[in-house]
Amino acid sequence: MLKILVALAFTLLLNASEIRVQVLGSGGPELGERASSGYIVWIDGKSRLLIDCGGGTFLRFTQSGARFEELDAILLTHNHIDHTADLAAFMKAGFFTDRSEAIAIYGAEGNSVFPPTDLFVKRLLGQDGAYAYMSDMLSPQSSSFQIIPHVLPQISKKTLMKGYAIESIGVHHGIVPALAFRIDAGDKSIVFTGDTNNKENTLQQFARNADILIADFAIPQGAGDVAKELHMQPSDIASLAAASRVKHLVLSHLMKRSESKLQESMDIIKKTYTGKITVAEDLLHIETDQ
Repeated sequence: MLKILVALAFTLLLNASEIRVQVLGSGGPELGERASSGYIVWIDGKSRLLIDCGGGTFLRFTQSGARFEELDAILLTHNHIDHTADLAAFMKAGFFTDRSEAIAIYGAEGNSVFPPTDLFVKRLLGQDGAYAYMSDMLSPQSSSFQIIPHVLPQISKKTLMKGYAIESIGVHHGIVPALAFRIDAGDKSIVFTGDTNNKENTLQQFARNADILIADFAIPQGAGDVAKELHMQPSDIASLAAASRVKHLVLSHLMKRSESKLQESMDIIKKTYTGKITVAEDLLHIETDQ
């Protein structure tokens, strides 16, 4: 009986009627016209989640019509600059909104090179941080809203929100602790691979039957060994999308080396994956029923 009640409660929690994703930044760490990595997940017409916040996403967020007050959480796939550079700017801007509710920041564990997410935020905004004047925000006594960092394990973890669920899992990105995220709302799902080469094939089951798979497409086929240790080649992306039976593949996080060989890469992907493919652009809306 208890199991039935738990299952029923879980079903009722995931009762959102509409979920879509908007690209804030479709680029990488290079200078160019694309903002660096970032996305908004819109649920029932509200901007609920910010996934990554690389350089330029601060401006794109405003252009998208999203509202900082509506965010439930910020999800960081990893702590590279092109995925986190605008975090402090978002927090400062948030001070000037009507937000009073605490905001959660979810991210990866650390190692000897990359701090865990809670320490990363502390080094940025804490009392001894780069922006120490913002340290009030890390306290429950904040004069605006509190920032609460959460470190997610490498093993799969599901977090229930109001009307939807966030699932995370560790992925291989060289020496960088990194996460992929899956958002489930109602019967729809969106998966973000983040930067990874999917070396351990972690993502095949994780992305199973996703309505949208947003894959970081940073390198062309036949890239060097260092690049392949960090990123999926087009053939790897195709294998993942096909094996996971995703409905719509979105290629994002484009770099000059991958964008210059876009058609060649698309041809490689289409040999294995026969579903819909979209190349991301900043501010592009992607519906789960497309």
